[in-house]
Amino acid sequence: MSDTLIDINHRLVRLGDIATIKRGYDDPPVSQVRTNGRPVLAIGITMQTGGDVIQLGKLLDAKTAELRARLPAGLELVQVSSMPHAVSHSVNGFLRAAAEAIVIVLAVSLISLGWRAGVVVAISIPVVLAVTALCMNGFDIGLHKISLGTLVLALGLLVDDAIIAVEMMAVKLEQGWGRARAAAFAYSSTAFPMLTGTLVTVAGFLPIALAKSATGEYTRSIFQVSAIALVASWFAAVALIPLLGYHLLPERTDIARETPPRRALRKLRRRDDAQTRRAPLGAPRAPRFHDRLRDCIAWCVKRRLVVIGVTAALFVVALAGFALVPQQFFPSSERPELLVDLRLPEGASFEATLREAARLEKTLAGRPEIDHLVDFVGTGAPRFYLPLDVQMPQPNFAQLVITARSVDDREKLERWLASMLQNSFPAVRARVSPLQTGPSVGYPVQFRVSGNDLATVREIAEKVAATMKADARTTGVHFDWDEPGERSVRFEIDQQKARELGVTSEDVASFLAMTLSGYTFTQYRVRDRLISVDLRAPQRERVDPAEIVNLAMPTPNGPVPLGTLAHLHNELEYGVIWDRDRQPTITVQADVRGNALDLDVTQAIDRTLAPLRASLPIGYRIETGGAGEISGKAQASVIAQLPLMLVVVLTLLMIQLRSFARVLMVVLTAPLGLIGVVAALLLFSKPFGFVAMLGVIAMSGIIMRNSVILVDQIERNIAAGQGRFDAIVSATVRRFRPIMLTAAAAVLALIPLLQSAFFGPMATALMGGITGATVLTLFFVPALYATAFKVRHFERGVRTASSTIEYTWS
Repeated sequence: MSDTLIDINHRLVRLGDIATIKRGYDDPPVSQVRTNGRPVLAIGITMQTGGDVIQLGKLLDAKTAELRARLPAGLELVQVSSMPHAVSHSVNGFLRAAAEAIVIVLAVSLISLGWRAGVVVAISIPVVLAVTALCMNGFDIGLHKISLGTLVLALGLLVDDAIIAVEMMAVKLEQGWGRARAAAFAYSSTAFPMLTGTLVTVAGFLPIALAKSATGEYTRSIFQVSAIALVASWFAAVALIPLLGYHLLPERTDIARETPPRRALRKLRRRDDAQTRRAPLGAPRAPRFHDRLRDCIAWCVKRRLVVIGVTAALFVVALAGFALVPQQFFPSSERPELLVDLRLPEGASFEATLREAARLEKTLAGRPEIDHLVDFVGTGAPRFYLPLDVQMPQPNFAQLVITARSVDDREKLERWLASMLQNSFPAVRARVSPLQTGPSVGYPVQFRVSGNDLATVREIAEKVAATMKADARTTGVHFDWDEPGERSVRFEIDQQKARELGVTSEDVASFLAMTLSGYTFTQYRVRDRLISVDLRAPQRERVDPAEIVNLAMPTPNGPVPLGTLAHLHNELEYGVIWDRDRQPTITVQADVRGNALDLDVTQAIDRTLAPLRASLPIGYRIETGGAGEISGKAQASVIAQLPLMLVVVLTLLMIQLRSFARVLMVVLTAPLGLIGVVAALLLFSKPFGFVAMLGVIAMSGIIMRNSVILVDQIERNIAAGQGRFDAIVSATVRRFRPIMLTAAAAVLALIPLLQSAFFGPMATALMGGITGATVLTLFFVPALYATAFKVRHFERGVRTASSTIEYTWS
């Protein structure tokens, strides 16, 4: 059978160009891997850098099927965990979400713009996606959970520029312009503002790319993919959209053929009609939508202080309400695996740990929720999943990896196991946990107590543990190392007798090491295996401490009983002592109950510990660990890059707007998204986690992008001869439809991500933030502009037929 196992390894090694093989029999003999109650040989296969994990899975499935057919009776080849299958399932889910998002964006474009303009936008979507995929391949960005989720997120943003360009061209064609002239105008009037807006949006993701932390590295693809998609969408908007619009959008031939005098007369009549509709007198009729919108915006400009005050009040309320939003670092994974940790008291033997693991296996046998399980006794599971909290080899530790049939079965099994382990395994400290996403955390709630004196550290740790137990949301509160409880034998040598017999302390130590632990004096080779041959005393002489005194110690005068040279003392000692910064440190750690969130619980306990911290002796400290510590480091790494993001954004805005007042005005709109973010998270009971924080930072760029284009349109209207009051109102009316359409596309495209445990909170925050900020921007920016430049409602500009701005609504 040994030869058969070696042959299996040799055949799997043929996959070495894409994988690395690790054989279980190279592990030390103090650990054992078991499945279905039987010891197994564990074979780990790790993909080489740059490989395709799904392709690796297909090759492995084919190879294992071939090997199973050739195995002798009684030998099985069982797949314990498969990353390729998990990745394939995750990728398929995100591809479905991407397909749904594409359908939603296409529907928004076709319904709102009409079928011709909608087709122009629709054609740009696969082109931009293809360019994005090509660039991702060139920059070695693989398809995984983060990059695929970001593609879905970017789908709603990559059509923004296309909608703005095609809408501008459609308006000019409706006014009677020729296709070539309309296409050229769409390019010249929108290319540079859209470029600035696109780069501002990309700059919003910049802190993610520059964050110097493990969490930043984990989420860096959010910046990479979104930047590529947005830049590609700008190129498509300024190059592809005018070309497609030239061939697909209809021309108003009746207007294009008018003589100049007739065209001027028609424009004057149209302007007079518009003025008549705005006049208070006249025949009663139902006002059109843009008339009501114009009146509403005009009211906001006139009552600018009221609008600004209400917006500021909403922002203050949002800041206060943010304290009510639940906090979370990273959610649990959607994979079906469940981890069960069994930890016996320090000093427990490997055999005792093996018995407890075998007893749990028998208890789990026949459970309908379980597909298969494997347990690792004396060590933790290898890193089959990147965020796994790998455990060090310890004889008193065992870890079971249980694969449920579905996520629902996993949750059901988790609830049953938590109760069963507490009742049936009272001597074992057990922990049941699903796999986590994000960086490895371990226990989510942790507080470290450090100081010089071990007794004082333990006394403080007891108070911290009592505070944690008082919080009903915690469970399984314990220390990472226990009180002295491991029995030990101290061997005290009588130096006078030793000198009389001609032996030294080193001779006695070497003899005991050889007898109890043994030493390797040769090795035996079996094909590619080296088997060590150790020399040590029989087990009966090593197990019973009373037999040690009877061991024959060789001396120059002949062997003598070891008991004549020394005295034995039985003691209790610490099995392990953890130091941190050269000080004894005890970590008080716990899990959270039910749907409680790790950061919420950590922050609440941290506030409760404030009086204890204030009373600590000099040299002693209580530090936050677990999810709270890693989340703080991750947020600090992102926040540290915000000044650079601000410099980049301000530079881009100054180049576009060429006015400090206008730049400040645009920047002031960025925080408005927090109003909608807080409202959406509270309404749908979603937590605010690290990924949601990244989305909110990036959202500020999206909001400023719309403000830049709106302010630019106001300046163009003023340059065309309109009065400043009319320029503000007419620019907002003109930009209303493209701004609302781009916001609708961005918000609706996020719907497929709402069901994702990882991207769901981020999608909820973005949907609420973009919706609220878009509505507020359309009314707040005109009021802010009028306030900043002291615009009066009675101002009027030079109104000529050539400078009049026309509006067409479909």
